[in-house]
Amino acid sequence: MSDIIVGLDIGTSNVRVVIAELNELGKLQVIGVGKSLSTGLRSGLVVNIDATMKAIEKAVEDAEMMAGCEVKSVFISLGGSQIESQNSKGFVAVAQKAKDSREITEDDIARVIQASQAIAIPLDREILHVIPQEYIIDGSQRTKEPLNMIGVRLESEVHIITASVSPMQNIIKCVKRAGYDIDGIMLKTLAATESVMTEEEKDLGSILIDLGGGTTDVLVVLGGAPICTATIPIGGIFVTSDISTVRGVSIETAETIKLSDGCCWEGLLSDDEYFLIPGVGGRPPEQVSRKELCEIMQPRVEEILTMVKEKVYQLTKLKKLSGNVVLTGAGALMPGIIELAQEVFDTASVRIGTSANLGNVTDAYRSADFATATGLLVAFKDRLEVKAQGQGASLPVAEKNSILKSIGSFFKEFF
Repeated sequence: MSDIIVGLDIGTSNVRVVIAELNELGKLQVIGVGKSLSTGLRSGLVVNIDATMKAIEKAVEDAEMMAGCEVKSVFISLGGSQIESQNSKGFVAVAQKAKDSREITEDDIARVIQASQAIAIPLDREILHVIPQEYIIDGSQRTKEPLNMIGVRLESEVHIITASVSPMQNIIKCVKRAGYDIDGIMLKTLAATESVMTEEEKDLGSILIDLGGGTTDVLVVLGGAPICTATIPIGGIFVTSDISTVRGVSIETAETIKLSDGCCWEGLLSDDEYFLIPGVGGRPPEQVSRKELCEIMQPRVEEILTMVKEKVYQLTKLKKLSGNVVLTGAGALMPGIIELAQEVFDTASVRIGTSANLGNVTDAYRSADFATATGLLVAFKDRLEVKAQGQGASLPVAEKNSILKSIGSFFKEFF
């Protein structure tokens, strides 16, 4: 089917896929969801091509079964330690003299965005996105939309996101070996923001925290555009490892315990809540208090959130943002995560990121751990509209460094 769009989120612990189509009203409607265990990545980086390929195949096949269609191409996300970012500025002359001032054109905007990329980028890195934050006309007039305004000089302030070439190529190789073409690539936190963050939150200044298995990815938005991108090299797998070490159980058993009985805020638990830990090597099962489990989990999750807070303050110099802290990723599903984040960030403005209702075939895609996969659909919806109108296929991956069409009111242009 050429009128479907597929979002593929390849994580350290799981691979998630969401398939959508345009309904008769031109709205996105989810028709298939898939999920599989991922064993081929460490901290967001591919360490086993075949294992990652098989995980992708399994997740896509599950989504195909639900949707009743065949997937040929996907949009993918990138995240983890391979991502770096910085803010930059550029300027161009619109006219030679003040008396010759004229309307700013799309070409002027393209030129000033190009000028903002005049920075030193290592040979082993590639620009993934260049996102305009604000434009300045004649040194004083700030605007988000300079098109058709009168001026002599145009400046741009942008947020540049780069990816390490080799890790990105490994992800692409896994997808292609699984048999799928790639329609586009997007930073995973940008995609998640598209699906779970409101326009008001973006304007006021908010922090999106994607609590993944191998890493915790962070995006800070202010004034409707990203100002900071960061990665913390600790994720949910570290919580699982702590449980395994302290309780003397396998990683698999520790993960099961974490998901079924874990909590990272002791105040939610009572003294009479217990669960059984399976015995190892003939050892009988052991009854353990959920509070004891919380005493293992809470310090590690608190450490992760504290590292995020310190990193954000270090990079932005902002002591307080007026929006919300929005939590996504599988870690956001832990009971008590909101209360713990409220304490760490010293604010009540914390919530779990939930995607908008895009159909009732299943509610799984609305969960916080599907925020990135669903966000890819929202971000690249315009590509599907082009297909539906018979105006050609999606742009190839090679064009991701050229100015693209608008993908919504938040990210006006990206590279």
